[in-house]
Amino acid sequence: MTFKIYTRKGDDGKTALLGGDRVSKHHIRVESYGTVDELNSYLGLIRSTTQEVTVLTAIAQVQDRLFTLGSYLASAAGSKVILPELYDEDVSFLESEIDRMTADLPELRNFILPGATTAGAHAHVARCICRRAERLVVYLSDNEEIDAMIVTYLNRLSDYLFTLARYLDKINGGEEIAWVPRKK
Repeated sequence: MTFKIYTRKGDDGKTALLGGDRVSKHHIRVESYGTVDELNSYLGLIRSTTQEVTVLTAIAQVQDRLFTLGSYLASAAGSKVILPELYDEDVSFLESEIDRMTADLPELRNFILPGATTAGAHAHVARCICRRAERLVVYLSDNEEIDAMIVTYLNRLSDYLFTLARYLDKINGGEEIAWVPRKK
């Protein structure tokens, strides 16, 4: 049996959630998991910019968890589909990675402008996508029941991505660009 990429089922502007419900492609649930998917793809771009094993390993784990998170967001309310789980340890992993990288970084004394290195700038863009995903999921949770772990994970992930940006700048020889507010 050959698997086809196109199904023609979305030509009417609707898509199926896991569990079978069909919703508009602009439904907040679709926007939420679509943004998580965008973030996951962008993390793939970051992976392509480094050979640092600890970074590659961490990003691979994050990408896996984003697929898990996306599957929850893509599930219809009351769906009986069995999904992989997110655990407190997934958040703890991000925190330990933040601590590990921070130990090698100078003390943060200013806001940082993206652009010291290409890899770091990409991590800053990923952080912004992550924040957007978090905002969308919070909006979704105002209207539908969402596992609180999803919001927690996205919140910590944006912290991880900020720290990763700084770390990638450092290991790639970039010097952080501090934001210095202009004086009147």
